[in-house]
Amino acid sequence: MVAKRNNAAREPQGGARRERARTGADRPASAAAPELDRVIHERARLGIVSTLAVHEVLTFNDLKALLQLTDGNLSVHARKLEEAGYVACAKSFDGRIPRTEYRLTPAGRKALERYLAHMEALIRATRGGNRS
Repeated sequence: MVAKRNNAAREPQGGARRERARTGADRPASAAAPELDRVIHERARLGIVSTLAVHEVLTFNDLKALLQLTDGNLSVHARKLEEAGYVACAKSFDGRIPRTEYRLTPAGRKALERYLAHMEALIRATRGGNRS
């Protein structure tokens, strides 16, 4: 029979370990990089925010077609962006047909600009500061 080790005293389990890795808590302060905005970093949400950055307003169906997302996928990701204050959603009716429109908020634009600046800095750092 194999004896189980008690690792509780040595290393936090699950969530605490992941949180330290995510925040860089176990790295020296100089090595800890600023965090990416996890709300925007997800592929579908980055697509939504980026698309709305170049279009003043888009309907649900426009976004769905442009990003090739399913109804459910777009709905969940748009709601997450709306909860973060990055996207504004307006629902109305065109006759009896529901119409949902999305706009990028000023906070969403700033968040996208910060995200892009962070990604540009990462690219420069990995390329040794050269802008080829």
